[in-house]
Amino acid sequence: MPSIKKYASIVGQSVIDELYFLAERLEGKVIQNINSTAVGGGVAEILTRMVPILKQLGVDARWDVIKGNEKFFSITKKFHNALHGVNIPINSEDFDYFLQVNHDNATEIDFCGDVVFVHDPQPIALIDKRDEVGKKWIWRCHIDFTEPQTDVITFLESYIDKYDAAVFSAPAFSRELRVPQVLVSPSIDPLSDKNKELPPEKINAVLKQFGISRRRPIVTQISRFDYLKDPLGVIEVYKRVKKYIDCQLVLAGGGATDDPEGLKVLEEVKAAAIDDPDIYVLYLPPSSDITINALQRASTVILQKSLKEGFGLTVAEALWKEKPVIASSVGGISLQIAHKYSGILTYSIEGTAYYLKQLLQDPEYARRLSFNGKAHIKNNFLITRHIRDYLLLFLSLYHGHDIVHL
Repeated sequence: MPSIKKYASIVGQSVIDELYFLAERLEGKVIQNINSTAVGGGVAEILTRMVPILKQLGVDARWDVIKGNEKFFSITKKFHNALHGVNIPINSEDFDYFLQVNHDNATEIDFCGDVVFVHDPQPIALIDKRDEVGKKWIWRCHIDFTEPQTDVITFLESYIDKYDAAVFSAPAFSRELRVPQVLVSPSIDPLSDKNKELPPEKINAVLKQFGISRRRPIVTQISRFDYLKDPLGVIEVYKRVKKYIDCQLVLAGGGATDDPEGLKVLEEVKAAAIDDPDIYVLYLPPSSDITINALQRASTVILQKSLKEGFGLTVAEALWKEKPVIASSVGGISLQIAHKYSGILTYSIEGTAYYLKQLLQDPEYARRLSFNGKAHIKNNFLITRHIRDYLLLFLSLYHGHDIVHL
């Protein structure tokens, strides 16, 4: 983990000084993060970087992961899809089992935090422990809440209302709740293995490993293998463009321990790509950050054709690497891309294919988008801004007014 001081060369020393200033005001407070997986997905990735940085700043930050079996994570995957607007039947037994696993975890977890920071729906019912342990409690939602299934959101809101505050990634996700709502967009770490600069020989070595040619355009989507990331739609976009431009497609990603659906989606993607040697379907292990970094840096255009999206950090990652990005206008993606200025926003397979052809045929336009995109990420979506937002949020819990007196 790099020293916090190294970020000054990217964001400026004044930003780092402010983080130390805010962190000092939390002296003696323990911040306890709780989520459902230590590996895979954006939440684990953010916490892996954020917790060590908070510790460097002098904040006593900790991280616990709940336990769950395949049945539990199958139910929470149903919750996830239902919250994204997919019509999925969920019965009373599902809700009861979900609560039982939460209650079992609540008996095992040492609630040591002065602030208990619970991430996403999987551990949401831990709040039932509040009357016993006290503390300040925050619930953080990393997923798209724009069109949730009624029974699931009603169930979750009965728990959200017990927290001191709810945090969302984009304004469109806000709800009519009884607790204060806070907007905190996720971020990327520019010094992580996934985002740091790489030498050309390392990029070339990764391409050689998978047999990908640098002589022809490379179109890439980096995502978990999930129906909501629409990898089959990406293949359809590629096939439409391939008729006119000789390009290659890379679909790369892994899975998460709390997502049992991933391998099924992977097999469907492989079946759809089996007849085309220019489609590379890469199922990567959790330790593949350098590989992902290299694939993004080698790409000509990067896609993120999500059907629903909490935020879509792969967009920020690609823009940070100064790559032209075409992404669906869903969830937090529209915060990261200003259409035709810092990237392209689309709404369909047809639109995505149209703009992909345009960017492959007009590299100068693609470069302008890339330049603007990197500047936008630098100004808004790096981890130092994210940490500042969180520090202010934690401090606000100990002040009865809208103003935090520092």
